[in-house]
Amino acid sequence: MKEFVRGIVCAVLCLVLCVPCTALDVSASGAVLLDAASGRVLWEHNAHEKRYIASITKLMTALVVMESGHTLDEMVDIRREYTGAEGSSMYLREGERLSLETLMYGLLLASGNDAALAVAGYCAGSVEAFVAQMNRKAARLGMTNTKFLNPSGLTQEGHVSTASDMARLAAACMQDETIAKIVATRSITIGGRTFTNHNKLLWRYEGCVGMKTGYTQRAGRTLISCARRDGRLLVAVTLNAPDDWQDHTKMLDYGFSAYTQTELSKAGTVRAKQPVLGSLIPFVGVEEAASLSYPLKQGEQVRREVSLVRWTQAPVTQGQTAGTVTYYLNDRIIGMCPLVYGETVPLNVVAEGKLLQSLRKYFAH
Repeated sequence: MKEFVRGIVCAVLCLVLCVPCTALDVSASGAVLLDAASGRVLWEHNAHEKRYIASITKLMTALVVMESGHTLDEMVDIRREYTGAEGSSMYLREGERLSLETLMYGLLLASGNDAALAVAGYCAGSVEAFVAQMNRKAARLGMTNTKFLNPSGLTQEGHVSTASDMARLAAACMQDETIAKIVATRSITIGGRTFTNHNKLLWRYEGCVGMKTGYTQRAGRTLISCARRDGRLLVAVTLNAPDDWQDHTKMLDYGFSAYTQTELSKAGTVRAKQPVLGSLIPFVGVEEAASLSYPLKQGEQVRREVSLVRWTQAPVTQGQTAGTVTYYLNDRIIGMCPLVYGETVPLNVVAEGKLLQSLRKYFAH
């Protein structure tokens, strides 16, 4: 039942794209601010424009590694083809043996292009096979304007994404406990190496919990950041942003101040009393099966629409589906919660009790 409820809630919320028109003065060519839990876009600027993305590519690399079936304690033999990568590096040496965990920190904190080649080759057998997995994962996440050609983010013609797609990716990465832990790490010594996170917002912005920086001459400065306050997780993405630290501060401040997390459904809340046919218990309570909240701006009004089965026939089992409650904002669905029966109602419970009493009296004589 829990999986059923979670599936409905997630499926509906992933479709939500209610975008306000508030202007923010940012340096970025493309930007988006996303509420991770609901999927609501709180603000955007050229969010669907394809651009080079540089090393924020490595978030997809990390996600594919975590879903590859390999464990972080596995040891990786460093081959010659993994070393000497162009650009940022964790300075791998041929013949080294490092844990996959060490390589993941080198990938996400040092932004090692050599680490990207090493994890790709190890986890998929070849870099080419790994990149194919990256693109399949992008398709599953709905990243319709994204194409990966390498695991590092080095500039290649056609290796592009959008701020919107990268926000989807970041939200998915934050659901992985290992990736979330690594990108939130400020500094660590592991595998004989010390890594320091390049993301200055971890020190500068209250509640920042990661994610990833990037830069190439063609892409400019790219940045994804996540911040958590009062149980809310916001994702900010900027592409080609000369003043990205300031951009993200403005965007996150706006998201936390302009929107309030508002409770729509609360598990166990009784929404109706439904007549029961076939039982001497006349009514059964119908209640919300899950809790659901949504970020709203001041003045926004949510409309609720309840849909119930036409009649309820005994016997009724507690937790059995009875209908749905759907929430609308400006005629757009922003959430859906199953309604379930709050109690069990047997068939003709009183009549059955009287029959048993009569039988006992009969056989007692």
